[in-house]
Amino acid sequence: MTPPDLWEWRLGQSPVIAAAIHNGHRLRPEVARLMLLDEAARLREEDPYTGEWTTLSDNCIVVHLSRFEVDLNRSRGEAVYIEPADAWGLKIWKTRPPRDVIERSLAEYDSFYAKLGSMLKRLERRLGRFVVYDMHSYNHRRGEPGSPCGEPATHPDVNVGTGSLDRVRWAPVVDRFIRELGSYDFLGRRLDVRENVKFFGRQFARWIHEHFPASACVLAIEVKKIFMDEWTGIPDANALKAVGKALALTVPGVLEELSRLHGMH
Repeated sequence: MTPPDLWEWRLGQSPVIAAAIHNGHRLRPEVARLMLLDEAARLREEDPYTGEWTTLSDNCIVVHLSRFEVDLNRSRGEAVYIEPADAWGLKIWKTRPPRDVIERSLAEYDSFYAKLGSMLKRLERRLGRFVVYDMHSYNHRRGEPGSPCGEPATHPDVNVGTGSLDRVRWAPVVDRFIRELGSYDFLGRRLDVRENVKFFGRQFARWIHEHFPASACVLAIEVKKIFMDEWTGIPDANALKAVGKALALTVPGVLEELSRLHGMH
């Protein structure tokens, strides 16, 4: 693969970075030949269309690789799924990938995080502090096609993961984001936005917080697949656009809180 086939990076002027690291569906030919899992099952566990929401900022990261080749949101030792237990019980491989295939996938992982570090260092030097919208989606009809939605009490429309975040330091940003996203008129109703109900953020957020502890606020945003049919992969164009608009409309408030924090310190 050439680099443009792996991912897209755009570096602009805003202190907000929009990332869709599970957007991708592509596999290297050598990986595809070994894979038992069919495309539909892969797509169901990926986060299609999340890349479309990255237009909310002039800084963006969109990954085209499938998480079934290498999962950038897991630690390096867990980034290549091997056993069904690594991937929702799914049998992924015809035969276990050879070591050299795994190493090439891990080289992509290393390349991604090296590039991420370089990008964020530039933003830190120029701006001091920044906020990352780490955008994902999740399934809520896991039984079978047409099965009931997941229990609302444990399946918010948007789960904001802040598990690795210094919550006290970044409280104004997090609270403003949740409040404004929840107040948006989403096709005639309000979005149910809650913190750390199902997801707390994983490696991408954790890595950024470890390497930029005083300057980075990562919001791990998991949107329930209310904007698509998770079994067919077909999007609802109106709902998809509405989610993107709701996320974009939170940016001015987040920037305002970020500016206040900068002034305080």
